[in-house]
Amino acid sequence: MMDFTLLSAVLVGIAVLLLLILRFKLQAFIALLIASIVVGVIAGMQPYAIINTMQEGMANTLGFVAVVVGLGAMFGAVLEHSGGAEALANYLLKKFGEKRASSALMLTGFFVAIPVFFDVAFIILVPLIYSLQRKTKKSLLLYGIPLLAGLAVTHAFIPPTPGPVAVADILKADLGWVITFGALVGFPAAIVSGPVFGKYIAKKIHVEAPALDSVFLPKEKYPAVGLILSIIGIPIVLIVLNTLLNSPLTNNINISQTLRLWMKMIGHPFSALIIANLIAWYVLGVARGVSNSELLKITTKSMAPAGIIILLTGAGGVFKQMLINTKAGEMMANYFAEQGVSIFLFAFLAAVLVRILQGSSTVAMITAAGLTAPLLTVGISEVDKALLVIAIASGASILSHVNDSGFWLVSKYLGISEQQTFRSWTLMTTILSLVGFGTVCVLSFLV
Repeated sequence: MMDFTLLSAVLVGIAVLLLLILRFKLQAFIALLIASIVVGVIAGMQPYAIINTMQEGMANTLGFVAVVVGLGAMFGAVLEHSGGAEALANYLLKKFGEKRASSALMLTGFFVAIPVFFDVAFIILVPLIYSLQRKTKKSLLLYGIPLLAGLAVTHAFIPPTPGPVAVADILKADLGWVITFGALVGFPAAIVSGPVFGKYIAKKIHVEAPALDSVFLPKEKYPAVGLILSIIGIPIVLIVLNTLLNSPLTNNINISQTLRLWMKMIGHPFSALIIANLIAWYVLGVARGVSNSELLKITTKSMAPAGIIILLTGAGGVFKQMLINTKAGEMMANYFAEQGVSIFLFAFLAAVLVRILQGSSTVAMITAAGLTAPLLTVGISEVDKALLVIAIASGASILSHVNDSGFWLVSKYLGISEQQTFRSWTLMTTILSLVGFGTVCVLSFLV
C-alpha cells in the first residue's frame, strides 16, 4: 500500500531543495538543512526527532568523509605544488597522446577503484586532471568525466567494493560470475558515459582547473614520473593489501591473526592517507629543499576548499538520513513488488527508487537486494543471479543528485555550479546506469 503522505513529503522536500538552490541561489549547505526539516515535518516526525535525525545524518556521513577529504586535500596540494601532477600529466599526454588521454583516465579510474573507495581514489587522482587541463587548455570535464566514469562503474559493479559484495552475499551469487559480468557490463558503460559523453559535454561546458599560485620547484627539477606513481600508489597498495589479507580469499592461507589486525589498521584509508602524506611531505618537499614553513602554508591553504566540501557533504548526509528514517525508498520498492513487475526490471527499479530518494548507491544496492531475494525461484542459475547483482548495481548508480555526497564532492572539486553538475555528473551517472542495465538485458537473453 502506497503511503501518499510520505511520498508527498519526499517530493515536496526535493522540490524545495531544488527551488532554493536553482531559483533563489541559496547556499546549498543551508538549503539542504531546510529541505531536510521540510521532509521531516510533512512526514509527521516529532519535532525533536527531526533534530536527532539531522545530527545522525551529519555524524554518519562525516565520520569517514571529513578525514578522507582533509587528508586528501593536503596530499593533493603537495603533489600539485611539487610539480608532480604536471610531470605525470606530461607523461600521459606523451604516452597516449592528447586524443587518447581521456580513455587512459577512464582505465585508470576503472582499475584504481577496484580496491579503493570512490571518493578516496577521486581525491588522490584529481590533481592529475587539473594539470592535464592546464596543459591542454581544454575543458576540465574532458578529463574529469572519464575518470569519474571509470571510478563509478567499478565502485558499483565489481567486487571487492562493498556494494556488489553485499548484494552477491544476499542473493547468494557466485563472486566469480559477478566479477566476470561486472567487467563485461562495466566496460561499455564506462566508455559511453566516460570518454564519449565527456567529449560531448566538454564542448558545452568549459571549465578551468583551479588556479595554482605557484610551484615550489622549477620545471627542470620536477620529480620523476616513477616517483610520483610510487607515492600515489602507496595508499592504494596499502588498501589493497588490507582488502586481500582480510577477505575470504585468504581464509585458507596460514596468515597470523596479528598481521591481519595490523594490516586492517595500516590499510584503512585513514592510515594509508596519513602515511602517504608524511612520505609526500618528506620526499617531494623536505628532501628537495623545500622549507617546512612553505609546506605548512600550502597544506593549510588546502583546508579552505576542503572545509566547504566537508560541510556540503555532511548536509547531504542529513537530507539522506531524513529520507532513510522515513522509509520512503522501502515503501516505493515494496509497491512495485506487489505489482508483479519482472524480476530483472524490479531489481533495477527498486535500486533506482532507493538511490533517487536517499542518495547512497551502496544503501540502494543492499536495500534492493533484500527486497529482491525473496522473489528468487528455486533453480535460478548462477548466471542469472550474477546478472541480477549487476542490474541492481546499474539501478543504484542512476541520477546522482543533491542527496548524494558524491554530487557535492564532484561539484566542488571540479569547480562547477549545481546546474553544471546536473548537466555533467548527474547525466553521466544516468547514462552509465541505463547502458549498464541495457547490457544486462541483452546478456540475459544471450547466456
